[in-house]
Amino acid sequence: MDVSLVQLQAQAQAVSRWLAEDNIGIKGTRMNIVDEFIAAINAADVDKICGLLADDHVFIDSQGNRVSGADELRAAWTGYFELFPDYHIEIEGLIDKGNIVSLWGFAAGTYRNLKGPEGPNHWRVPAAWIAVVHGATIRRWHIYADNQPVIEIIRRNA
Repeated sequence: MDVSLVQLQAQAQAVSRWLAEDNIGIKGTRMNIVDEFIAAINAADVDKICGLLADDHVFIDSQGNRVSGADELRAAWTGYFELFPDYHIEIEGLIDKGNIVSLWGFAAGTYRNLKGPEGPNHWRVPAAWIAVVHGATIRRWHIYADNQPVIEIIRRNA
């Protein structure tokens, strides 16, 4: 079976389109991008976090609050790390499908790194995240977690 140059070019273009639609970019796979994002969160590296966000990024917290816009996102991440300087996420599993990566594990942190007489200000809760990846960026980061223990710690220290 002879394959013409035109057929090869058409196949190459189809593969390129598939890769683009599947969001496997030049900088790496979806999981590399999500791994970079998680590492930036765990390092409290706001510059790196913001550098991985798509221009149309939407952050949705576990209470359904939405944040978008470069300045607003930078302020939100900065403020969160001021509240919980040691905030980190622990991934126990994931599903990678299309341009969506679903992750689950735990979120943890210590309120203002305080070790108070009222009890520990550290929390660790089961959590899940959905990352929508676009090219080499995160278009959406959605968190699902029970924030009641966190809210109680904040109230106790208010």
